[in-house]
Amino acid sequence: MSSVTKISSCTTTACAFNNDGCTAFAVNVGGNANAACTTFSTVDLRAGLAGADAQVGACKRLDCAHNEDLMCGLADISVSGDAALCDSYEAR
Repeated sequence: MSSVTKISSCTTTACAFNNDGCTAFAVNVGGNANAACTTFSTVDLRAGLAGADAQVGACKRLDCAHNEDLMCGLADISVSGDAALCDSYEAR
């Protein structure tokens, strides 16, 4: 991997890291039934960095076609919905 995967958009407004986009330094993608952002947090505050410039730290979905050694092989992903689902997930 020569670059990190950016979070191009996140519409999960209930997440503490969403302030007009994802403001976490990095997120992890995992989940049991569905591929989802496991950094998702509903604490009652806004957290993270000043700007929405997040990236994927690790992808724990070994069944995703884009997973390369626990890293996402895409240039960017989007996250959406109340459960912070990874819209870019694609089963192998």
